[in-house]
Amino acid sequence: MRGTTTTLTIGERVAWYRRRRGLSQEVLAGLIGRTADWLGKVENNRIDLDRLSVIKSLAEALDISLGDLLGEPALLDWTTDSGTHTVPALRAALMNYRALAPLGGGTDTEPPSIAVLRKEVGALWDAYQDSRFGYVTSRLPDLLHRAQDAADHHDGDDQDDARRLLGLAYQLAATQLTKLGESDLAWIAADRGLSAVRPTGDPLITGSLFRSVGHALHATGRYTDAVRLTEDAAGYLEPHLSQATLALLSVYGTLFLSGCMAAARANDAATTRTFLAAADQAAGKLGADANHLWTAFGPTNVAIHRVATAAELGDLQVAIDLGPRVDTTGLPMERRVRHALEVARAYSSWNRVDDAQAMLLDAEQMAPEQVRHHFLSRQLALTWVRRQRGKPSTELVSLARRLKVLD
Repeated sequence: MRGTTTTLTIGERVAWYRRRRGLSQEVLAGLIGRTADWLGKVENNRIDLDRLSVIKSLAEALDISLGDLLGEPALLDWTTDSGTHTVPALRAALMNYRALAPLGGGTDTEPPSIAVLRKEVGALWDAYQDSRFGYVTSRLPDLLHRAQDAADHHDGDDQDDARRLLGLAYQLAATQLTKLGESDLAWIAADRGLSAVRPTGDPLITGSLFRSVGHALHATGRYTDAVRLTEDAAGYLEPHLSQATLALLSVYGTLFLSGCMAAARANDAATTRTFLAAADQAAGKLGADANHLWTAFGPTNVAIHRVATAAELGDLQVAIDLGPRVDTTGLPMERRVRHALEVARAYSSWNRVDDAQAMLLDAEQMAPEQVRHHFLSRQLALTWVRRQRGKPSTELVSLARRLKVLD
């Protein structure tokens, strides 16, 4: 089913799966504490279904995955940036048995030096933050292979450095795969990363990888588990904060940003506020926006998450009031576009559809791959097409076709 319903809205997918389960609207609505009238409006696109907490409750009642209702994953387009080997090649790299138990034999090529490997890892993380998803996905298999070679063949301090870089490469794989809707593969990548870095005892890279575990939990709708992970990971890092580097402080603060999203999606407003306050305190100590270890952490990223959590909790007034005022121009492209999608969602829910469409079109121009692979942009565009009376505008139809939600 998944992959064949890209031209259905989330509400229409709910109807499709409900019929497959043989449930009436009254029964399904009752299972999640809603009315049949509300569910009918959802299925007919008269109510926006963009809060993940609500989507998750419907997925659980229908005994399907969150990704089934979101319509993920979407096919990664072949471009000059990506080539023709993308997610399947990365899947094969993650299933490399040498990462589980090196058996000797090695490779015929010289493993990269630590300096070269560090440059390659940094370049690919930079490309991810520029929203070049196809480029990153296609080049990760080779990077993982080279980083594993370095970890297997170097010794002493160089081996520890290689393991740290291997951990960061796995973190990037987990982060990218989450964006592409490949949550199971993302979990494997995060787990591999933690295994790679564990012998070093490095709290910085370990803490950074915990964030990827949290993202993988988000992607499968395990929001309560993600909240607990945030608490456990913060507890792990806290003994190291007395002499924290700026990078460690950024990793610590970013954990709470991931956690506040999980809490909001679990409808836990109190924990959301607590985590936001902890992130805000860390950002205050940092003093300004920064990008240590590719966290994009600072006061602006905290403000972005205030908007996103408000939208998840249904507080559209906060999202509308604060969202457009947040200046993201100093942040990496991935953060800027993600915030733009939140503002577009808030505008659409507030019935300011023209503003929402303008925001989404601007975001698409900045980062077309990122916009296409986020459920919010696909849901918004297709819902707008469905709701327009008469013939949808040429601009809107073109947008929906570019996002692959309209034949």
